[in-house]
Amino acid sequence: MKEKYKIFDAHAHYDDDEFSKDRDSVIKDLKKNKILGVINCGASLKSSVQSVELANIYDFFYAAVGVHPENSMEVNEETLEKIESLTKNKKVKAIGEIGLDYYYKENPDKNIQIDGFRKQMALAQKLDLPVVIHDRDAHLDTLNIIKEFPKVKGEVHCFSGSVEFARQCIDLGYYIGVTGVITFKNAKKVIEVVKDIPLDRILVETDCPYMAPVPLRGKRNRSEYIKYMIDKIAEIKELDSETVSDQILKNIENLFNISV
Repeated sequence: MKEKYKIFDAHAHYDDDEFSKDRDSVIKDLKKNKILGVINCGASLKSSVQSVELANIYDFFYAAVGVHPENSMEVNEETLEKIESLTKNKKVKAIGEIGLDYYYKENPDKNIQIDGFRKQMALAQKLDLPVVIHDRDAHLDTLNIIKEFPKVKGEVHCFSGSVEFARQCIDLGYYIGVTGVITFKNAKKVIEVVKDIPLDRILVETDCPYMAPVPLRGKRNRSEYIKYMIDKIAEIKELDSETVSDQILKNIENLFNISV
């Protein structure tokens, strides 16, 4: 009997402190529950190293390595060299999570974030790796920097922009990352985006331990919960969940050069 859901979590943080007490048992449960794969994304040099360590331990885990905009003060020549050295591991599939976050006032100055973003985009271009982009309240600057690196492709993670912005990203070779937010009552914007864009440009991701979908909102998120996102996408696009699941798995394989 075919599986209804072929789940591959395109963006997770199992290195997060929320999993400190039971990380190994949680990940073993993922395997038992037939999760096909997980990309654990770095947010700092330290968490990038941890992501690679998880990928080395668990056969269905992969890693993205990079510095999140909230940590962009640490992007310097030495850090970039260390990130580049991590990419020599074959299970590193992307540079990320990189980008811009103008939402939190305590984040580094915009110019520092932009500089760190550009340097990591340049590294991705040099290494011919896709990127995982964090964009919060920074759509225009994000788009402009993406345009500076036309050879780089990737995913705009936890997409929060407009339909027009999504179309522009897709035209530049990017995929749109959909999280549990799509199941929230106030998710009108992302629902419009999913309805408009082609299925072959959508990825699903937990961003766990954050943003668990309805009906589990407020709980610690984990990769099994992607089934609720797949069902919601299927509802929006008037397709069956199996069709959605199959295509999204192909999208992940295509972008990250992973064979499941």
